[in-house]
Amino acid sequence: MEKAAAYIEHARDLEVYKRAYAVSLGVHRATLACFAKQTRSKPEFARFISMAIGSCSEVETWISYAFDLEYITQAQRDEWLQSYARIYGMLVNLREKLR
Repeated sequence: MEKAAAYIEHARDLEVYKRAYAVSLGVHRATLACFAKQTRSKPEFARFISMAIGSCSEVETWISYAFDLEYITQAQRDEWLQSYARIYGMLVNLREKLR
């Protein structure tokens, strides 16, 4: 059992975090081998890129939430949104090249 601490600075300092991280890392490594063996067609990869574009839009929404809830500064919001705008554009260009 873990000792109760007055204050935990980082979740990564907890034994439960360390164990969960180690297991998830092992699962990730095991699944990488499976995915490395798969070959994807251009349409499959384009579909994957389309999902990434959707995820990019979702993250932009979460960034806006974080700002509106006053968790981040306007400067941080602007920096992140600008970064995601670039990533979004790169994904769109990549998807177009696959057609």
